[in-house]
Amino acid sequence: MKHLKVLLGLLIVLAAGSAWAQSGKVQIQWLGQSTIKITTPAGKVIVLDPWLTSNPKTPPEYKNLDALGKVDLILVSHGHFDHAADAPALAKKNNVPVYGPAGLNQVWITLGVLPPELSVRFGKGGTITPLGPNIKITATHAEHSSEIIWKNPATGKDESHIGGEPVGFIIELENGFKIYHTGDTGLFGDMKFIGEYYKPDLVIIPIGGHFVMSPQDAAFATREWIKPKFALPVHYGTIPQLKGTPEEYIQALGASPIKVFPIKPGEKIEF
Repeated sequence: MKHLKVLLGLLIVLAAGSAWAQSGKVQIQWLGQSTIKITTPAGKVIVLDPWLTSNPKTPPEYKNLDALGKVDLILVSHGHFDHAADAPALAKKNNVPVYGPAGLNQVWITLGVLPPELSVRFGKGGTITPLGPNIKITATHAEHSSEIIWKNPATGKDESHIGGEPVGFIIELENGFKIYHTGDTGLFGDMKFIGEYYKPDLVIIPIGGHFVMSPQDAAFATREWIKPKFALPVHYGTIPQLKGTPEEYIQALGASPIKVFPIKPGEKIEF
């Protein structure tokens, strides 16, 4: 009887996963700043730029990393605290790798923050398939900087280390849906190339200003260069300098047919 119950439970889990895969839906959950949880049509979970435990905009129920549930892959666009702070802990908790700029991952390995098998290097233009051949992830250019602050256990002092070159990601899922996570970036002309070559369905784009694009800059890049079907504005309102708002972004887009999702941290959208 005990074995029968276990078997029945496994069948229920498999059936649920199969139902999700057959639905062909992509689920995107924004958790504040640039932290995104992607659940693919086959139920794989990819976490982008995890900063949760000390993020003032992350809903309280998600400040515990256990609340994310199963995680299959972590992507980090650059080394700044508000994009990478929880990546090492999340990787160790789930025993899954962090993929990011080669320089950032090498620094983590050298400092002993992560072992090589959990800190995997790749670079701009490189395409990886760590979740199988049906999910393709390509690193793109981003116009930003990348440093990490590491507390030296021997001295107790903070040290600044170069965190490789910042990147964005093109993430193509099992059903062909493509996401362009720009990472932190300013305007650069090759956004037009990225839009034309990869043809993303959804762009996840920073709008806060000061460190990244303003709503007006982000709207120009979205409307004139990237030209996705959908847009999710992020990286705003966390600190006083990030003054841009979704309303300003939408207004700057004008009569563009691009559908914008001005959701709140913790909310989800499906495609």
